[in-house]
Amino acid sequence: MTRPSRQTLLLNAVSLVLLLWLYGGDLWDALRARSAEVSAFLAPPPLVWPALVLGVTVVLGAVGAWGLIKGCGEGFKGYRVLPILLVVALFVDLVFAEGQGPLRAEDVAALTLSQFQERAQGLMREGKVPATPEVLRPVVEELGQPPYLVRGERARAWSLQVRQDCTGPVAEAPGLEVGTLLYCVAPQKDRAWVSLVGLPAGSRFGLPAVYATQGQPYGVVVEAPPPEDPADGAPPPFEGREPPAGPGGPAPTP
Repeated sequence: MTRPSRQTLLLNAVSLVLLLWLYGGDLWDALRARSAEVSAFLAPPPLVWPALVLGVTVVLGAVGAWGLIKGCGEGFKGYRVLPILLVVALFVDLVFAEGQGPLRAEDVAALTLSQFQERAQGLMREGKVPATPEVLRPVVEELGQPPYLVRGERARAWSLQVRQDCTGPVAEAPGLEVGTLLYCVAPQKDRAWVSLVGLPAGSRFGLPAVYATQGQPYGVVVEAPPPEDPADGAPPPFEGREPPAGPGGPAPTP
């Protein structure tokens, strides 16, 4: 009874493990995103493609196993199909990936906070932030859709909750829906802290929670920019002011 070489067996084993790992994980994500209460995807992950690749993997793996049982030697073509399938599947993924946007859900969430901050600051009058939903609603309507799926469907629009007499950003928001902007106004109305309800950065599935990074609520502060020093045009030192909410200050622009 002849056997294929160790290199052939190893190549087939590695190909089989990679196919099951990569496309099994993709299929699991696709199924879970369609049933989870909240998932951090801009659109439901593809379902048919990973299922197709896994189905072909099982069939071709069975062909290779049949060849081993029958004692087929190195020339048996069934030993070549799993590595070929791996290369073809990765190539197709690469082609489709070129047409997809690079933004993740957390990138869009951070960008949304930054956009809201910029536009809300433009509504300030005499050093006071806008403090009513009526004034802020047009800003919210321009933000598009939240970057989260709710049981497989993209959240339709942002909503706004305005809170008064706050001393800092909202850390917890039980019972609020995904896509809620939390606008917390200071007693003097000289600033407002803005956060949102989604998923913590790095989480793909879960329950609605205040968006956080590294375990800390992340948001932006709406306030009048510090005056520039006429001597050198540089802003004054950061003194006498509370730091922006969140570990990183205002949300970065991706």
